[in-house]
Amino acid sequence: MSDLPANVPVVEATDLARYFDVSRPPLQRLLAREPRRILRAVDGVNFDIPKGTTLSLVGESGCGKSTVARLVVGLYPPTKGKVLFEGVDLEQARASAEKRRRMQMIFQDPYASLNPRWRVLDIVAEPIRAFGLVRGGAAQRERVAQLLTQVGLSPLDGEKYPHEFSGGQRQRISIARALSSNPDFLVCDEPTSALDVSVQAQILNLMKGLQRDLGLTYLFISHNLAVVRQISDRIGVMYLGRIVELAPAESVFVSPRHPYTRALMDAIPDLEMIGRKRIPVGGEVPSPINPPTGCHFHPRCPLANDRCRREDPVLKPARGTPGTVVACHAVEEGRDTGPTAIPPLERVGAAAATSGASAAP
Repeated sequence: MSDLPANVPVVEATDLARYFDVSRPPLQRLLAREPRRILRAVDGVNFDIPKGTTLSLVGESGCGKSTVARLVVGLYPPTKGKVLFEGVDLEQARASAEKRRRMQMIFQDPYASLNPRWRVLDIVAEPIRAFGLVRGGAAQRERVAQLLTQVGLSPLDGEKYPHEFSGGQRQRISIARALSSNPDFLVCDEPTSALDVSVQAQILNLMKGLQRDLGLTYLFISHNLAVVRQISDRIGVMYLGRIVELAPAESVFVSPRHPYTRALMDAIPDLEMIGRKRIPVGGEVPSPINPPTGCHFHPRCPLANDRCRREDPVLKPARGTPGTVVACHAVEEGRDTGPTAIPPLERVGAAAATSGASAAP
């Protein structure tokens, strides 16, 4: 593990953006006289992750969560902005094998992320061989046996193929493979979304235990609010490529500030809220190819005014909620707490943690 100074985050993203050109071929565009079509998957994201903590990014499908995950591990180069890993630009960090081995990724689909032609022993041992961490076949097999035991599998499972395991067991193999390079930082791209609810809890408990024992730092991507509440220290809520609220995990559930975050909370089934009027979010998510001017959420926001339609909000500390930053003109101006504001949430919050509901409103 690295001896990182306490004031330096493991990962820091500054004005991070990734655009994709989804235009038609040049000749077709010329004949149709249409401009290029640029999809703004991630559009100016800022966050940092201190050592040993978990930052979760949540939001509807297509909001840019998985693109951020791929940017952070270097699978995509940023269109603008930068990512720092332990204070070093990511491009320079990935040029160093030592730093590269200390960042790993756990993918969403355990059925597609494992090579079906390889035995589990070879799958887990691949990073060990690639980084030269253990020499000799016997020593590598012993290390793989330790890793399989660490994630709740048997050392004898190393002789099997991925198709002989359930989805939860396959994800344990993926975690063992990620741990085999002795990483400090793991990007977890919806690692439980393809699993049954009971298996999700087992995988989350495993990941929390590994974080506690090994001092790991996580960037956790999910659309499931129940999952992120269980594992997160802080939560970033994304909408159309931007972070609209970044707050301690419990604050997001007890006192959400951004109107979109409140809409996500209202979408969680909760028997204690029977009879309470909910504020539905109208309309559909705008296209990231042609996003609205000003605040991207304003076409669906019950608190939007002319300023929201003109000016881009930036993340600012929310008054009355320590540790929370929100990109919302209504919160900045205090319009979210006045007589025309969205009614406050009347939940205790316990039901939200056990509902297993999706974050999509």
